[in-house]
Amino acid sequence: MDNNLQSKLQGYLRQLCLAAVRKDYTRLAVKAKDESLSYEQYLLSVIESECQQRRARRIERYLQESRLPLEKTLQSFDLKRLPNKVLQQFNSLKNGRFLEHNENVLVFGNPGSGKTHLICALAQELIRQGRRIYFSACALLLQELLLAKRELRLPRLLKKFNAYEVIIIDDIGYVQQEKEEMEVLFTLLAERYERGSVMITSNLPFSKWERIFKDPVMTAAAVDRIVHHSAIIELNIPSYRMNQAKSDKIKKGG
Repeated sequence: MDNNLQSKLQGYLRQLCLAAVRKDYTRLAVKAKDESLSYEQYLLSVIESECQQRRARRIERYLQESRLPLEKTLQSFDLKRLPNKVLQQFNSLKNGRFLEHNENVLVFGNPGSGKTHLICALAQELIRQGRRIYFSACALLLQELLLAKRELRLPRLLKKFNAYEVIIIDDIGYVQQEKEEMEVLFTLLAERYERGSVMITSNLPFSKWERIFKDPVMTAAAVDRIVHHSAIIELNIPSYRMNQAKSDKIKKGG
């Protein structure tokens, strides 16, 4: 290809923001020539390269903006610890179809049972399917919501959250909060009801959620909204951290 033609092509590709095409079209042209591909086959290979690289960049961006602890992957979770029923539930959620109906996922279990790891592993699988997800520990989320309320920008923050298909609220009830904080949490849950999914982990069963919301009416309303369309996973399994500590002790001859 002569320099003038190549310069024009590079300029147009830059103008169209086709970075992958600009990078790969020469290599793919050589490959097409060697394999006697048609013009259409060559064009397809160039466009596929662009789409694949855009998708990879988009997923990387979604992973970063999610605020997930990215070390908590499906590969680093010992699925053999899960009861068959829980494993079946988890596998049925991985396809992401529940998001199309704005359904929720609620994971209950004792500290150390792997609630956070399991829900983060599921979230990463969904992000790799192109889903946008936002993760936050409950205490930090409440601070964010309460600050927004005090600065009169709560509607704007809720609108920002609406851009995510899932809001993950980790460890509801782990730390006792003030009534004002629970009110903004209820506002978030009410805003997302039948409009977007939430994933929640908690070591408290619903029967004890009045400790969280401080008010029986608000508790009933919150539970009703969360449970209406939801999958409930109960991790009634021993603490992974306790088992690991015992295993380490045995290895050291203690």
